[in-house]
Amino acid sequence: MNKDEIIGSGALELYISGSLPADDVIEVEKAILKYPEVKAEVEKIEASLITLAEAVAPPLSAIVWTYILESVKNVRYLSDDKKHSNWSAITGWAAAVLAIAGIFWMVNKNSALEDQIQVTTSENDTLKENLLDTETELAEANNILEIIRSKDYNTINLPGNIPVAPEAYAKVYFNKKENLAYIDASGLPEVPEGKVYQVWSLILDPLTPRSMGLLDDVTKVENGIYKFENIPDPEAFGITLEPAGGSETPTLTQLYTLGAVSP
Repeated sequence: MNKDEIIGSGALELYISGSLPADDVIEVEKAILKYPEVKAEVEKIEASLITLAEAVAPPLSAIVWTYILESVKNVRYLSDDKKHSNWSAITGWAAAVLAIAGIFWMVNKNSALEDQIQVTTSENDTLKENLLDTETELAEANNILEIIRSKDYNTINLPGNIPVAPEAYAKVYFNKKENLAYIDASGLPEVPEGKVYQVWSLILDPLTPRSMGLLDDVTKVENGIYKFENIPDPEAFGITLEPAGGSETPTLTQLYTLGAVSP
């Protein structure tokens, strides 16, 4: 075959990939030495393969590259009389580079998949924890409802003090026998910064206020529900807005709600 037939036959691609029969390899190598056009075409095909490998493969580590380069240095010429590259050996190493690159690509893909599985597992664990917390809160809310609906608790409405907070309201669920009360404060305005709501047990004649405690995290048992124990026998309940930490006596100008206990 002449040089054009060799270039157009596809033999060069088979030669570079190491799939060309031995007899044809000899003919191609002679053509490479004889025709600069054939040699240039081989180099062009090799460059295309290397470009493809670089495009699809992840970066190789320095150790791998060092190993490959050291191995390529040991490639010998076919003979001392032929000062040309051993194309079969070089293309074999090119195939090895592609294979190693493919392995690295698969390892990276596998690592990414494992990371994704780990993230999904963590998200599922978080969802389970949130579900468990929700179920616990629901159980606590149902327990409180059972308590305050029982006949042992008297419901006292605390309407808003018109001059101060006409829209405010609260409810007290009072167990006189056990001196125990639950307060639903969901009808109170949001507490301003630096302030706190304080609950008072009142004797009306003469007016004698006694602090039951604050509406804070210490007394909170559920969203908007607060629990108070050891309550003195009251005639009324009131809630005032006080400075953070509470007050020894109620600030009557900041009385938000007030309600009397039924006889």
